[in-house]
Amino acid sequence: MDTVTLTSAEYQDLIDARDHAIAMREVATGAMETIGESEVDAYLAAPSPLAFWRKKRGLGQVEMAAKVGISQGYLAQLERGRRVGDILLFAKLAAALNLRVDDLVPDEPETEATQLAEIAEASPVHLEK
Repeated sequence: MDTVTLTSAEYQDLIDARDHAIAMREVATGAMETIGESEVDAYLAAPSPLAFWRKKRGLGQVEMAAKVGISQGYLAQLERGRRVGDILLFAKLAAALNLRVDDLVPDEPETEATQLAEIAEASPVHLEK
């Protein structure tokens, strides 16, 4: 048996190449939905992928929340990153939107400091620094 030794960076490159090949195959066959150039700004401006895809599907928060059995307020908090749902909830959300769970998860999770800064900006009371 042959043994190959890779650095963790080389191993990650192989994983990334595999994932890229799978994604390109899914796009080519239509199994993975893509967004058009005109939708990129809306995707980037949305508070989360969940919010973008819900709006793209033409669903209101009340309707979407009812489909997955949660309150509209909870869905709003999920969309804004103020609450974190479990994987089972995200599986229900993905199924309701005809997506993969991965499509609903932000690429870079916000840090607690970023979340606190956003909450502070949205608050009617501003504290002096």
